[in-house]
Formats: sequence, structure tokens, C-alpha cells
Amino acid sequence: MNFKHVITAFILTIGTMTQIQAQKIALVDINEVLSSLPDYDNAQKELDRISAEWRQQVSQEFDKIKSMYNKLQAEQVLLSAEDKVKKEDEIIKKETEVRELQKAKFGPEGELFKKRQEMVSPIQDKVFAAIENYAAERGFDIIFDKGGATGLLFSNPEYDKTADIKKKLSIK
Repeated sequence: MNFKHVITAFILTIGTMTQIQAQKIALVDINEVLSSLPDYDNAQKELDRISAEWRQQVSQEFDKIKSMYNKLQAEQVLLSAEDKVKKEDEIIKKETEVRELQKAKFGPEGELFKKRQEMVSPIQDKVFAAIENYAAERGFDIIFDKGGATGLLFSNPEYDKTADIKKKLSIK
């Protein structure tokens, strides 16, 4: 190998090394961050209080249904077939109402879900904005949730190749 080849190889190696930069990656325990915020803690306590109140309300309604059923059991020998069916229908109707109440309070689109969104989302948004600012200030490309619940918290848009893959697949 002559001197020119060594210099050329050296220049190519240096050029390649400057182009290849390691991605800066960080970990954040999002649950620890959230639980250390007084606003989040207060929101969680309020949601727990509301949830307990609604659970008690639903439980009381189910107790009423149980009482209705026990009363029917005790009186059924004295009731006509028509009255018995009427009482059974009342119990079924009441049970349906209570299940609807339960769904309205605790279902996927229920009041508790909406209340959680209303109270917790602004706090979470504030935390995610802080994470994005931190990543920008410190030059992090990717930040993962250490607890694993959320997964990816931040990624540099430069590394998102979704559009390239869609283009390769001819998807608009």
C-alpha cells in the first residue's frame, strides 16, 4: 500500500465517522414524574373519591334489587302467576336500569373516563411538553418510558420513516 492509498482510506474513514452519529436515547419513568406532581396527586384523589361515591350508589341500587328479589321469593306462593310475572319484570327492569347506570358511570365512554380526561390530560400534556423541550435542549433523539406503560415518549421526527414505507408500498 502506498502513501496515497493510506491517506485516501484515512479520509474516507474520517468522513464516514463524522456522518455516522449515535442516536441519543434516554429513559424516563413517567409514573414517577406524574406521581410527584401535586396537581396529579390531587386529581387522582378526587377521581378516587368520585369513583367510590358512584360505586356506593350502584351498590345501593343492586341491594334494592336483591331486596325486591327476596320479597318476591317470600311472597311468590301468595301471588297469582300474572302478579309473579309482573314482579319479575319489575326486577328485570330495575336491574337493566342499574346496569345502564353502571355503564354510564364506569364504561369506556362513561362519566369517570370523561372526568379523568378532563382532570388528568392537561397534567399529562404538561409533562409530555416538558419531555419534548428537554429532548430538544439536550439533543435527545428518542426517549422511552422506563416503566414501559407508555412506551415511546418522544422521537425525533427525522427518524420517522412511515411516509417512506407508505411511498414504497404506493399508499397515499
